[in-house]
Amino acid sequence: MSARNNKANKAAARDRLRQEREAQAKKDKARRQVIVAGSVVGVLALAGGVGWAVMEMTKPDAWEKAGTAALVTPKNATGDKGTTVVIGKPEAKKTLDIYEDPRCPACAAFEQTMGDQVKKDVDAGKYKLRYVGATFIDKGVTGEGSKNALSALGAALNVSPEAFLEYKAALYSKANHPEETSDKFAKDDYLIKVADGVAALKGNTGFQQAVKDGTYDRWALEMSKTFDASGVKGTPTLMMDGKKIEIPQTAAAFNEAIDGALKG
Repeated sequence: MSARNNKANKAAARDRLRQEREAQAKKDKARRQVIVAGSVVGVLALAGGVGWAVMEMTKPDAWEKAGTAALVTPKNATGDKGTTVVIGKPEAKKTLDIYEDPRCPACAAFEQTMGDQVKKDVDAGKYKLRYVGATFIDKGVTGEGSKNALSALGAALNVSPEAFLEYKAALYSKANHPEETSDKFAKDDYLIKVADGVAALKGNTGFQQAVKDGTYDRWALEMSKTFDASGVKGTPTLMMDGKKIEIPQTAAAFNEAIDGALKG
């Protein structure tokens, strides 16, 4: 082989090697660009996912929204923000204050034992009844049942004072009142089902829609604030003329305690 051919062959080989290296370099560069682009997309997607999760976590829930919603007060309620609920004959000279939380098992026990007697006394004009609703069990045990049931009681009060008392009794009844740790009252359908046991509320579309729409949610929150500001620490609590009445265990003891308070 001549020296000239040998040099040409070597030059051609070097040229092919250079072309192959350049081609490989282009492939490697393209691969890196794809990897970087994919990583950027992944990071953006992750950031977007985290951002969405943060937004969802910080987004106000229905009850937080209710706190700033327009206040709708039930008929048959008076006072500042409609949180004064007094039921009974105007001529009754004394008023029995009763503080209750809808989820409270002790309140349920009181209503099951003394509820009928309270209603008889109120109907007879022996005294008026002032109701103050609380929702602290929702915070302690967690849930929404106390607030939701209190809102539904507002819807019943909007129908009539009698519907309110009967619905309250139905909620506290053995058949309908759940365990304290159960949040059944958080379900609108359950509250409406319980209301079917009250003649004035059964099939009452106005009442049912108010429960579903949360018409009195803000009112329930305002009522709860009234309880918190009262200084009362537990439920049920009975008071007359600013004096606490110890919760009696029997109807006879209840009548005795009330008669004593009425004379005081």
